[in-house]
Amino acid sequence: MHRLVGLPNPRQGQAFIDYMASRGITIQMASEPEGVFALWLADSQHLVEVEAELAAFIADPYAKRYAAASWDVAESRTAKFYYQNPSLLKMVKTQAGPFSLSVMVVVITIYVLWFLGFRQPIFALTHFPTMQGDEWQLWRYFSHALIHFSTLHIVFNCLWWWILGGQLEQHSGSGKLLQVFLFSALISGFAQFWLHGPNFGGLSGVVYALMGYIWWLGWLAPERGLVLPKPYVIFMLAWLVIGFAEPFGMSIANMAHLFGLLSGCALGFIDAKRAPSHA
Repeated sequence: MHRLVGLPNPRQGQAFIDYMASRGITIQMASEPEGVFALWLADSQHLVEVEAELAAFIADPYAKRYAAASWDVAESRTAKFYYQNPSLLKMVKTQAGPFSLSVMVVVITIYVLWFLGFRQPIFALTHFPTMQGDEWQLWRYFSHALIHFSTLHIVFNCLWWWILGGQLEQHSGSGKLLQVFLFSALISGFAQFWLHGPNFGGLSGVVYALMGYIWWLGWLAPERGLVLPKPYVIFMLAWLVIGFAEPFGMSIANMAHLFGLLSGCALGFIDAKRAPSHA
C-alpha cells in the first residue's frame, strides 16, 4: 500500500475514493491523529495515474464528475463510512525501504540484547576505535551508530530514521541512503571522538545528516521533489541547541549531532549543484 495524502474531511476523501473506484482502482481511507484522514492506494502499479487524478481533484474537489461517481457507486458500498486502518507493520514498511528497514531491525535487535544484559560485549565490539590498536577494525567507524543506551534514545532515533531515511530511500534509492549513512557516521564519529572520547553511540549524528541533506537539497534544488517540512527543521535545530545545555543532566553527543548536520548539509549542497541523473 502507498499513502497518497491526508485530508481533513472524510467525505471529500470518499468522493475521490468513489471516483477512482468507478475507474477500477481501489483506495482505502484510514483515520490518523489530529483529525486527518489518509488515503492509501492498494496497488502501487496505478500510482502515476492516481497521483495525476489526485492533483486534479485537490484543485477542484467539487467538480461534477466526482459527485456523479459517488452516486454511481453508492449502492455498491455501505451507507455508513467505514475506514480500514492499515496495520502498523504495513505502514512502517510502506514509508521506508530495504536499507532503512534493515538498519531499524539491527538497531532494535542490538538494543534488546543490550537490555538483556549483554552491554559490555556489545559495546566492546561496536564502539568507535580508541586508536590503541583497534583503528584497523574498520567496522567501528560506522557500528557506533547502531548502539543505543536507553529506550528514549532508541525510540527518538528510530522514529526520525524512519521518517527521514525512509523518505530519502524512497526518493533517491538505497544507494544514496547508504552513502549518507556511511559518510555521516564517519564524520560525526570522528568529531565526537576527538573532543570527548569513544564513549558514545546512536543514530543521532546520521539522523541530523539526513535532516541537513533533505533540508539543503530541498532548499537549493526544490525541483528534485525532496522537501522537508519547516516544523521538522525548526524542531531539530532547536533540539540541537538545547542539547549543548545537557538538560536534566542528560549526556548528549552534541559534536556528533553538529557534525552530522554539517556533513548532511555538505552532501545536500554537492548534490544540489550536480546535474540530476536520468534513468
